[in-house]
Amino acid sequence: MAQQEGVYFVPSKSQWPIVAAVVMFVTVLGAAHWLNAPPGEAGFGKTMLTVGIVGILLMFFGWFRSVIRESLAGSYNDQVDRSFRMGMMWFIFSEVMFFGAFFGALFYARMFAVPWLGGEGHGVLTHQFLWSDYAASWGAGGGGGPERIGGNFETVLPWGLPLLNTLILLSSSVTVTIAHHALKAGHRAKILWFLGFTVLLGATFLWFQAHEYIEAYKELNLTLQSGVYGSTFFMLTGFHGMHVTLGTIMLAIIWLRVAKGHFTKEHHFAFEAVAWYWHFVDVVWLGLFMFVYIL
Repeated sequence: MAQQEGVYFVPSKSQWPIVAAVVMFVTVLGAAHWLNAPPGEAGFGKTMLTVGIVGILLMFFGWFRSVIRESLAGSYNDQVDRSFRMGMMWFIFSEVMFFGAFFGALFYARMFAVPWLGGEGHGVLTHQFLWSDYAASWGAGGGGGPERIGGNFETVLPWGLPLLNTLILLSSSVTVTIAHHALKAGHRAKILWFLGFTVLLGATFLWFQAHEYIEAYKELNLTLQSGVYGSTFFMLTGFHGMHVTLGTIMLAIIWLRVAKGHFTKEHHFAFEAVAWYWHFVDVVWLGLFMFVYIL
């Protein structure tokens, strides 16, 4: 039975928040152990990471199923819908701050830390504690350090896979918008086609990013050990790739819900929430493409 107007729906007790906390802890623990383990001792970290990722996927499936059932049962009224919208807005805002912190770290390292280490300003505690031929420049010229630390490396050129991935994400933003308009118009076949294209474009982006990482490690010697350039490069692109992965999974779930007829012209906030998130991911990539690959 649908909820009466003005009566706020309070969900029953759920195990999913604690499950989410546990599997995310396992995932981060596994990733940290894998990245920091000595050569030949990363097996435990890889196992924990795999278990954590599988747990996260199962958690998504169970939690999404619970919320979908509540929605289809008519438990949500306009007040609940407004709270969902505000919650999604604040979530996206928190994600903006998340990436803002990383962009701030990149800006500080490039514009302040590297010049200071090169002797700019008062020149205190710089060259006398660094190697004699230190170059205060960004990227392969100065970001890798001496060969005994990270080895010489090359940077990823922006006009290859990064540009292609930029075009892919921009295209996906268009296709999800077309699907949204089709939903408002009640054209289910059109929704499925363009939403399916969006999922495919997201998966293609991830495939090309994985190929880029393999090329960076094997051919460019650009790794997490490649000084501050390598660490910021993989930190920013890696976290963005994780967000694209999450967005692609959510889009695939929305596609299945559209196929089952869960949404109407008037009630389809789940679709809108995922579309908002996907547009946010696209905008962040534009900033990342500019500041990480080009400048």
